Amino acid sequence: MQVKSDGSTASYYVLPRGAKQLQDLISHKNMNAQIGEIFRACYRYGEVAHSEMLRDAKKIKFYAEAEIKRLEKLEQING
Repeated sequence: MQVKSDGSTASYYVLPRGAKQLQDLISHKNMNAQIGEIFRACYRYGEVAHSEMLRDAKKIKFYAEAEIKRLEKLEQING
């Protein structure tokens, strides 16, 4: 079910009770692997030594393209 926002703070931005880590949000939103990886890369963007901004941006692009392909395939199957 999609929620409609009136432009003010929307309920879909409220953190779930007990959420303490990023994984809690990923699980709460039932994100698949691609979306979870994008979410993680966006959250840490430019903040960690092992993953520079360019690496994170490429990772975001890679997983976004994978998700687009997955959705397009589903659309073809489901017509």
